[in-house]
Amino acid sequence: MKRLGKKGVILLVTGVVAVLGAVGGYAYWTAAGAGTTTPSTNATSNGALVLSGSFAPGLAPGGSAPISFTADNLNTTSLRVGTIHSVVGIDAAHVTAGCLASDFTVADVAANQTIPATTSGVALTATGSIAFADTASNQDGCKGAIITLTLSS
Repeated sequence: MKRLGKKGVILLVTGVVAVLGAVGGYAYWTAAGAGTTTPSTNATSNGALVLSGSFAPGLAPGGSAPISFTADNLNTTSLRVGTIHSVVGIDAAHVTAGCLASDFTVADVAANQTIPATTSGVALTATGSIAFADTASNQDGCKGAIITLTLSS
């Protein structure tokens, strides 16, 4: 079994994780979500993993939702997920409408889990959380926004 260090594999995966709906910055929000994953990775000689993350629909300003993670390892050796770092992105139409990625935060998650060789959809035991800040600004621009997490470890 091979272990990756901090300077090992960089994992980048874009997963559409939720669709948000809004009536106002303090109103009840509803949403439905679905997603896909497209790997974009830089690999060392050990190979690369594909990370995916998802959270339930219905995130409202001032609220948070748990994030579950999975990993795909199509390599012939086991690889290790260390700490997962997430960068939040918003689809272009909603950025134009005033939705700010900075209103959403995701703390780093220490996964520290080995993913066996040639496996897909391995659920990571560690979970994360995404929070949607309830700011004094009008957040109606986030209604219907597609939230994208770019994950690395």
